[in-house]
Amino acid sequence: MKQWIFLIGAIVSEVAAALSLKAGMDDNPLFYIIVAVGYAAAFILLTKALKLGMALGVAYGIWGSSGVALTAVLSNLIFKEPLTAIMVAGIIVIIAGVLMIELGSQAASKKEKRNA
Repeated sequence: MKQWIFLIGAIVSEVAAALSLKAGMDDNPLFYIIVAVGYAAAFILLTKALKLGMALGVAYGIWGSSGVALTAVLSNLIFKEPLTAIMVAGIIVIIAGVLMIELGSQAASKKEKRNA
């Protein structure tokens, strides 16, 4: 369970960094501090999740895809960037893909335990 907390922290840090990168472009360079801290925190937290036993494929897949989906939605809300029907469909496909990776990982884990 602890590895999931670290992974969620990594996702939130990465999304905050990405959004701050955009905000910093609007003549407020203080946001670049959040960019640097956010990306550093994201990698540190992702590393902690991996050290606690989370599979790399699962962790990286969820981290990357969740970051993309959350950044798209939040940039629409915060910066009024477009969020088209095709983009929403893409986010749904991302969520489905992440779910499939997690379910596949769980199935492989169960099979491995039975064979041990």
